[in-house]
Amino acid sequence: MPVVGFLSARSREDSADLLAAVRSGLGEHGFVEDHNVRIESRWANDQYDRLEPLARELVAHRVAAILTSGVAAALAAKAATSAIPIVFLIGFDPVQFGLVSSLNRPTGNVTGLAVLTNTLEPRQLQLLHEVVPATKMVGFLANPTNPGVESDTRVVQSAASTTGQQILVVSASSDGELDTAFEALRQQHAEALLVMADPFLNSRPNKIVGLAARYAIPAMYPWREFPMAGGLMSYGTELADAWRQIGVYGGKILKGAKPADLPVQQSVKVEFVINLKAANALGLTVPHGLLNAADEVIE
Repeated sequence: MPVVGFLSARSREDSADLLAAVRSGLGEHGFVEDHNVRIESRWANDQYDRLEPLARELVAHRVAAILTSGVAAALAAKAATSAIPIVFLIGFDPVQFGLVSSLNRPTGNVTGLAVLTNTLEPRQLQLLHEVVPATKMVGFLANPTNPGVESDTRVVQSAASTTGQQILVVSASSDGELDTAFEALRQQHAEALLVMADPFLNSRPNKIVGLAARYAIPAMYPWREFPMAGGLMSYGTELADAWRQIGVYGGKILKGAKPADLPVQQSVKVEFVINLKAANALGLTVPHGLLNAADEVIE
């Protein structure tokens, strides 16, 4: 029975639904866990420095392929092996980070799916501006340990310059630092917040939404899990579908496909979710145009 490795910076507990999507993707090629394939998972539990030793564990286990979530996990897997096929799901340009030489013709043992979350940040900022147009200072909550944090920050700052807004970057890579970050937002009088698409931050929707509510900060989030948890709104890739797609590529590799023959896919399935209850609690009126444009309005 072939064994597929799965490597993520997140924890198993907060990834159950997404791992189910990976299984669904494998199933599209006839692979069913514990029937004709086994999944060997490794979870860094938000400690990015654990990813490289965990990747080496999977290599030592002689898995048939390694599926990864997040740029840090993908880089760790690539550092651990040049022979075992690797399928990544990342939110950045994989060429920029040296994972592949090109999107159409990846070389070596690596391919995957790029959701390119930082290309969505200008639109996220614009949507936030439409809801709170008088805002001059916008916080950007980022994880300083994420390899893409500098690239994301540049994109956000450039987008803010077009609307005359200032960006206040606050950092967090632990629960305690989240509390400190929101206190910094209060002290610096940030009037709105944009949250980076990052495995650690994305695994804390209840914590972050709760802090945003406590400090009464309107926030734009990268995934629907946040407005579902009571946050104001999200604009981003449908995450479950993205995880399904890396399962699909994993199934193709188990059937004999080589990573170099599988172009890097770019996810284009984007959804906009608004939570009207959260807007009312903040005293905000969401323009009718945005309500009509939303894929889902939570009332």
